[in-house]
Amino acid sequence: MSHVLEEVLQESANSLKASGAESPRLDARMLASAVLECSPNDILMQSTATMRDREYDRFQGLVSRRLKGEPVSRIIGVREFWSLPFSLSADTLDPRPDSETIIEAVLNNPPNSGSKPPSVLDVGTGSGCLLLALLSEWTSATGVGVDVSEGATKIARANAGELGMAQRAHFVVGDWLRSVEGRFDVIISNPPYIREDEIPALSPDVRLYDPRLALLGGHDGLDAYRKFIPECGRLLRPGGVLVFELGRGQDADVSRMLKSEGLARIETHRDLNGIVRCLSATVA
Repeated sequence: MSHVLEEVLQESANSLKASGAESPRLDARMLASAVLECSPNDILMQSTATMRDREYDRFQGLVSRRLKGEPVSRIIGVREFWSLPFSLSADTLDPRPDSETIIEAVLNNPPNSGSKPPSVLDVGTGSGCLLLALLSEWTSATGVGVDVSEGATKIARANAGELGMAQRAHFVVGDWLRSVEGRFDVIISNPPYIREDEIPALSPDVRLYDPRLALLGGHDGLDAYRKFIPECGRLLRPGGVLVFELGRGQDADVSRMLKSEGLARIETHRDLNGIVRCLSATVA
């Protein structure tokens, strides 16, 4: 038996909308594209196409997972970031568009690396999306991603290979910056910065599916900054740039930490919602 694709999508979108999904039609299209092994845009051109029973059953299984609140990116195992596809796992944070502010901040405030291609250090690399997005813009640059999770570094390494950057991006397991040697032109990070008392109020797609290790920043959300900011002075070359993400309202406290370590030219960078999403700084 075959199932008309357009009818299947409409039925699923109606169910997803009733469950509270913000983009039910897009969700249904993304899930169908995973089953049919084509791009979501191709789905739009196949309104008269059909699904075989096996495809239909698999699609309904994916829709059921979405109805329970699992994010589409987790279901299909891929998230687009900076217009690049990144594989995910239970060990990696699901990249959000707000984190692209980090890439924009670096590109708008490039390091002074002279005639040499810049080198980049990504702290808490997760899927490797920040490092690899930056290397996709700087095609001669090299970088290192460090993460405490061995599973995350494995995914990041695979993403680098899929994107053709395996020779320029290296990933190591380590506890923040203690295991990192050398000096870099750029240090970037999206560290855990959620306060302990904020965890229960997070949306289910974050609270239930993102790794807690990548979210929890201690009682005030600032533990990660206390760990890695003191190390940045020894790792950042003169003329280098440090850019990292932070939570709403944390910029004043983190700015004081940067100043106390002798970092200068501290600037805030806002996301598309006007929220201060990143801080940047340089070695004084």
